Amino acid sequence: MESVKSQSYEVHINDLAKAALNQHIAKNSYSKLFLLVDENTKTHCLPIFKKILEKPVDSVLEIKSGEENKHIYTCLQLWEDLSNLDGDRKSLLINLGGGVLTDLGGFVASTFKRGIDFINIPTTLLSMVDASIGGKTGVDLGSLKNQVGVINQPEMVLIFPEFLNTLDSRQTKSGYAEMLKHGLIQDEAYWNDLLDKSNFTDASCIQKSIAIKNKVVLQDPTEQGLRKILNFGHTLGHAIESYCLENEDKKTLLHGEAIAVGMILEGYLSHELRGLSKLAVDEIKKGFLKHFEKVDFTEDDIANILRLLKYDKKNSHGNVNFVLLQAIGDAVTDIKVPEELFPKAFAFYRE
Repeated sequence: MESVKSQSYEVHINDLAKAALNQHIAKNSYSKLFLLVDENTKTHCLPIFKKILEKPVDSVLEIKSGEENKHIYTCLQLWEDLSNLDGDRKSLLINLGGGVLTDLGGFVASTFKRGIDFINIPTTLLSMVDASIGGKTGVDLGSLKNQVGVINQPEMVLIFPEFLNTLDSRQTKSGYAEMLKHGLIQDEAYWNDLLDKSNFTDASCIQKSIAIKNKVVLQDPTEQGLRKILNFGHTLGHAIESYCLENEDKKTLLHGEAIAVGMILEGYLSHELRGLSKLAVDEIKKGFLKHFEKVDFTEDDIANILRLLKYDKKNSHGNVNFVLLQAIGDAVTDIKVPEELFPKAFAFYRE
């Protein structure tokens, strides 16, 4: 399997990933090797990783899994751990985990001693095709997603599809949503191919999604323009995810589950504002609801979700900016949506 080149690092898959990791460590005089895991990757992935890495790590750091632990207090714990374990600017942090862990671990590495090297080894489908790629790091502010962070590229991203065998089907589907998004914003043929696939976790599909994301990131690494298209479904999706996270009476949604709802809603808005065909909108809704259970929203839920839109990172000058589709495979950015369309979008989702 070929490697995928990005702006300042490479994404390697399978055997090439193993070789790249060990060669990189062998040629760099790191003072300390730190490995970051959570309780799940410690149990299921660490034994596999120990067979991949030829040199033993100096210390294994552990955090609690889950979006609710992606906050500054976890960072404080890790900064203190790194300091107490004599970490310095020549240390390396290897992040072994899903999107929460690679986001947070990348932020910790980017800020400790004003920045140390880090490597992302994603263990979930979501992190393999999206979260660990592109250099975005950060933590949540309360229940508000990714409000604090920096864009900083890892030394490399290493993909070992065997880690997917440790996941349940719900976690796998969460990553599938991001893969479908890649097709919707850039490649209609890939969208259609994914809808028909019974196995979307093979290395070729993973590599295709990585290539689509990297193509966008290469052209706009700091998200000044084109890279914003990667946020399709995320404006409403993040608000839904945050709302469900902070309300105990609502089922907590995985990231992919929330943006699946967001993509149906924003697909409807695309039809109303950018001329996306009704046939395409119905196809998007049918495609996602085939794999993701419909979420029940009350009128109060919807009102509270819409209030959270003002915190979206893409906002500018007081405006909520959306990524919408003109056609499947053709996304446009910075679209303002009239408030009266939001209830109609939710009505479309619920019908």
